[in-house]
Amino acid sequence: MSVQVAAPAVELKELGGPREKGAAAPSRPAEPGPLPPPGLGLAGAPCPLPAPAGEREAARPPVSGCPGLPAAGLPPGAAKVPQASAMKRSDPHHPQHRHRDGGDGGAGREAMVSPDGTVTEAPRTVKKIQFADQKQEFNKRPTKIGRRSLSRSISQSSTDSYSSAASYTDSSDDETSPRDKQQKNSKGSSDFCVKNIKQAEFGRREIEIAEQEMPALMALRKRAQGEKPLAGAKIVGCTHITAQTAVLMETLGALGAQCRWAACNIYSTLNEVAAALAESGFPVFAWKGESEDDFWWCIDRCVNVEGWQPNMILDDGGDLTHWIYKKYPNMFKKIKGIVEESVTGVHRLYQLSKAGKLCVPAMNVNDSVTKQKFDNLYCCRESILDGLKRTTDMMFGGKQVVVCGYGEVGKGCCAALKAMGSIVYVTEIDPICALQACMDGFRLVKLNEVIRQVDIVITCTGNKNVVTREHLDRMKNSCIVCNMGHSNTEIDVASLRTPELTWERVRSQVDHVIWPDGKRIVLLAEGRLLNLSCSTVPTFVLSITATTQALALIELYNAPEGRYKQDVYLLPKKMDEYVASLHLPTFDAHLTELTDEQAKYLGLNKNGPFKPNYYRCWF
Repeated sequence: MSVQVAAPAVELKELGGPREKGAAAPSRPAEPGPLPPPGLGLAGAPCPLPAPAGEREAARPPVSGCPGLPAAGLPPGAAKVPQASAMKRSDPHHPQHRHRDGGDGGAGREAMVSPDGTVTEAPRTVKKIQFADQKQEFNKRPTKIGRRSLSRSISQSSTDSYSSAASYTDSSDDETSPRDKQQKNSKGSSDFCVKNIKQAEFGRREIEIAEQEMPALMALRKRAQGEKPLAGAKIVGCTHITAQTAVLMETLGALGAQCRWAACNIYSTLNEVAAALAESGFPVFAWKGESEDDFWWCIDRCVNVEGWQPNMILDDGGDLTHWIYKKYPNMFKKIKGIVEESVTGVHRLYQLSKAGKLCVPAMNVNDSVTKQKFDNLYCCRESILDGLKRTTDMMFGGKQVVVCGYGEVGKGCCAALKAMGSIVYVTEIDPICALQACMDGFRLVKLNEVIRQVDIVITCTGNKNVVTREHLDRMKNSCIVCNMGHSNTEIDVASLRTPELTWERVRSQVDHVIWPDGKRIVLLAEGRLLNLSCSTVPTFVLSITATTQALALIELYNAPEGRYKQDVYLLPKKMDEYVASLHLPTFDAHLTELTDEQAKYLGLNKNGPFKPNYYRCWF
């Protein structure tokens, strides 16, 4: 029986819609000088600093639609391709009745059997698929911006349609700026500015969940609530506003402090948590998707209020401290101290100290062991994968990744990616950290050597212009670019806002930046902190950091006059150890105690501290 297959003439048409046209890391602070009296922190030596963190840009609303659609699940209005008909027999699956060609890409083609036994392929008609909305414009965005004017110094863009700072949560909310809303909590107070006060009940549930994973703060409340060590403290704070920081704020309140709070990041605020804090009576000024103008307005509302003068600062990144120095320098006459937790903020404090402009004591929480080892290393080891998965749905096995910086954040990111089967390269300026990377099995390279081949670029330095426009131009198509450092200056995002490049919003915090030749990179969170902008971080780790911050505030606020000078201090090692001990019961862990003989042999107090104050636990 002969088989004759007629090759059908099939005109192929692309299914997608029309394409739119369009430094080295800062050195670690030098070890402090002579030891102060027992129980005191050490004054850290000033060190050169990078420029202050870059200005914040407005969040941008997602583009409606997508220029390409998958073949499966065609939308209404798309013409269906008719199947070729075949001669029907009583048993259609019998091999003598039906023939299916499974090779040469013709899987699923049906054939007809003629009366003389000749089998020929049925003629197939393919119609061009036309979408009813194929000619629609895909980058229509809301134009109503209210007060949300952008600072054009850094966010001037060729795509003016990226004009409104919209929240990426609560999509059902209207686009009215929270600054234009009149809201009151159940007690009648309006001293706050959040997205929607009606979300307070949901935020309260999130806070209650976080409390279960923050044992040290809850223990601190019980132990110190009676004596109120922060009675009289008026703390102005600028941190991420999440369920975890809400537990910190409420702990500070339970210890006697009055608090006013703003967000240190325009993307990381959980609107429902901010609403819950406002409902509880905390003056909170923050919402997800602030513009730069909103950001500074919120900080100003925290600081500049009639009849209320802050005497303590809790900062994350240094923006609050910078704003007070710039606008209200006289406030420092009554401020007793600053607690700073980020690499960027600490560097800015050392810069002020070196210039002789630091007029109050400051506590460097970032370089405490409990912050470096846990928040920076273990937290980033888990949250880097979470942020990348949520934004890109990518698989890590076999991907080539370059991690810029092998400090604690870089170590955590590299460990996680290596465990998932990624091929990891490291860039580093510090010979010691570089040697650690080599000993851990990573290849040390310069960014220029691998920029053309890697699939993901992650910055973890806290520096500026680590990834430049030249690097971005040389990246391969669909390379993912993101930042795990606090500051948004590590990736030169401003250089991408030029007329020849097209920005295309894919989903919340995910942008395609498209070159004229069609090459595109995937930019996450516009170069801002990936994990807190695009995902969440482990609550237990934040319990460690938040407890460290609370103890630093208590120490500075209650320190006798003269104990701390106008300088930057490290958290006393005894406090580091106390924070760690508060978390051990969670694991049913049992510490070994020194005998008197052992303590004498080591020259230690049986109750600690067990390490000298200069010990940083680097590894």
